[in-house]
Amino acid sequence: MCKICETKPVYEFTNKRRVCKNCFIRWFQKKVLYTIKKFSMIKRADVIGYVSGECFRDEVLEDVLKYYDNKAPIEIIKLKRSHSNIPIIPKSVDKLAISNNLDVVGEKVIITLLDNKISNLKLKPVEDKIIRPLYLFLDKELLLYAKLKKLKFKVFKKNKNKLSSFIDDLEKKHPEIKRAIVNSYLKLV
Repeated sequence: MCKICETKPVYEFTNKRRVCKNCFIRWFQKKVLYTIKKFSMIKRADVIGYVSGECFRDEVLEDVLKYYDNKAPIEIIKLKRSHSNIPIIPKSVDKLAISNNLDVVGEKVIITLLDNKISNLKLKPVEDKIIRPLYLFLDKELLLYAKLKKLKFKVFKKNKNKLSSFIDDLEKKHPEIKRAIVNSYLKLV
């Protein structure tokens, strides 16, 4: 049972705390605000561009930016993709929000470390004009949020290679390993 609402839980954290639908959505939104504030991603009156896609991460990013727009005086702009799938960024856009999260960043960090090219890695929460508001979230948290908020998205089968399967298995056996990898990366850079 959810300790706060005493209703049926939809999510259990690694510390065994369970939360219901409303508490999970509230926790998720507070964590987004925390992420934006912690990494100083957005300033007052910033114009934030984002590219909407069909992936659940992109839909969650759009929803989160709209939520933040209600809380702070910013402007959000939906950008179009070019033929090469790269967003067309107008000069009026101050920052580009992308939907990278712990799963994406953790996997890229490990692959880059194995290739011994850590100096080439650019995956900090804020890089020049690129911001990653979903930086501290796992895919399962993003997917649950998308389902609870009834966001429309297509489910794509992830092409798993041996390394990504290995990382996912590690996460199952040792929860929080992706978070630890990304935190260690942040300490390196």
